[in-house]
Amino acid sequence: MKTVLMADPVRYPRMTTEEIRETFLLKGLCEPGKIHLNYVDLDRSVVGMAAPTEGAIALPTYPELRAAYFTERRELGVLNIGGSGRVRVEGKSYDLENLDVIYVGRGNAEVSFESKDKAAPAVFYLLSYPAHANYPVTLVRKEEANPTTIGAAETINHRTICKYIHLDGAKSCQLVMGVTHLHAGSSWNTMPPHTHMRRSEIYMYFNVAEDARVFHLMGPPAETRHIVMADKEIAISPGWSIHAGVGTRAYSFCWGMGGENQDYADMDPAPVQSLR
Repeated sequence: MKTVLMADPVRYPRMTTEEIRETFLLKGLCEPGKIHLNYVDLDRSVVGMAAPTEGAIALPTYPELRAAYFTERRELGVLNIGGSGRVRVEGKSYDLENLDVIYVGRGNAEVSFESKDKAAPAVFYLLSYPAHANYPVTLVRKEEANPTTIGAAETINHRTICKYIHLDGAKSCQLVMGVTHLHAGSSWNTMPPHTHMRRSEIYMYFNVAEDARVFHLMGPPAETRHIVMADKEIAISPGWSIHAGVGTRAYSFCWGMGGENQDYADMDPAPVQSLR
């Protein structure tokens, strides 16, 4: 497990492109037959991917967690962005199709991931935060994710937002998780942007074509930078940073948050006119 240490807004303006990428970008986590996780000191999040092929992959614990098992003091959100798969929690099986999500609460010692067809394997995106309360394992189908379409073709940000783990959906201690899909012909996400000091946010971009890229915008509104991102790469956003982006073509991304509250609408707007 790699440990990632965040930069503060004082150091951030002096960082080079490579330093920004090393600090705020996670990549190379999707490897067939493997599970890769990173520990981020920001809100003590753990983020990664499991890509089972031949057999099941058990969710391990790590010395960095100082825990008997992974969810001893943690909760976990799992999004399937691949083929049909299965998640087993304490011996019970849950089938996940593409874009289904399962919430695994604190106290579940045995968690594993597998694909139903190794020719079309599942890919599980994993996002975890510390938990101080127990909530039940909950499977949320993509059809149940309260899809809401916003934006417009004229502003090239026509998109559908799907909420899975939130106050009115699957219950959690602090994890909030959902997916946004850009419609064909649109490329901007989260524009106009915002910050929220009460929560950090993590974006995982997927359905990004091999010859396409997403330019993820970050930083304080008056001093923005960008990170060029490919498919299945992840951007970490501290509370002081905006998190928006534009792609060379339509794409999807999973957004996840942890912190002081779970209020989806708790945002500090950053009008376009204020961006630098």
